[in-house]
Amino acid sequence: MTEVPEHLLKRAQAAKEKAAAQAAADAPADAPAAADEGAAAPSDSRIPAHLLARSQAAKAKKSGGDADAPAASGGGGTATAVATAPAAGTPVAATGGPPLAAGPGGHTQRLLTVVKSGSIQDVKAKPQDKVHVWPHLLVIEFVAALVCTVFLLIFSWLVNAPLLELANVNQTPNPSKAPWYFLGLQELLTMFHPMVAGVTIPGMGIFILILAPYMDKNPSNKPEDRKFAVSLMTLFLMFWAVIAIIGSFFRGPGFNFTLPWIDGVFFEL
Repeated sequence: MTEVPEHLLKRAQAAKEKAAAQAAADAPADAPAAADEGAAAPSDSRIPAHLLARSQAAKAKKSGGDADAPAASGGGGTATAVATAPAAGTPVAATGGPPLAAGPGGHTQRLLTVVKSGSIQDVKAKPQDKVHVWPHLLVIEFVAALVCTVFLLIFSWLVNAPLLELANVNQTPNPSKAPWYFLGLQELLTMFHPMVAGVTIPGMGIFILILAPYMDKNPSNKPEDRKFAVSLMTLFLMFWAVIAIIGSFFRGPGFNFTLPWIDGVFFEL
């Protein structure tokens, strides 16, 4: 059972002492004559009269008769049960004061409850795997951005960009290739109509990637449990990587297909 805290015990003891002092102060100096005869008057008890009558009737019914109920004397009169004493087991003071088990104010009805330890004792916060965006996440991202900026600044200062000579407006380079990140689209233009290669296929790829989180709702972070997501992303990356490599190393003059180990590499950064 849960231990009652010390401050609650002290509070209950103080309430008992206060009730006892009040009962002693309210008690009359001389006890009534009925106290000497062992009978307490109904006006001296703090228990309501209807409760005493109900208790007396229940006691008479249980004993199987009305021997304990006083009879009213008189010719042709009927016996009437009079509630002159509290129910069995209820201690009443002989001096007319509050009962021995009375609480503050003389009330005899007391409630006992068990207080859970969590409501009166300090409980440490439960650990959780979540952190606030500020400052935990944003500070790390800000530091990472500073590091990347400093690295690019120093690298561009020490290493010159591989620029070619000035462009000649009268001569178009052969082959004329887009930057490496657009070579995939340029390779698709050699296979399909410009509307299909430049709009339909890239649009379908982006649309499928948008729908991917709604098709795969697995909350696991382990790659072995995310076979659908890993397979979809692998196919997407491999598709664009393959067509970019073909456009970079396997296309020669006129953007014709060549073998780099025979005709050479027609690609410059």
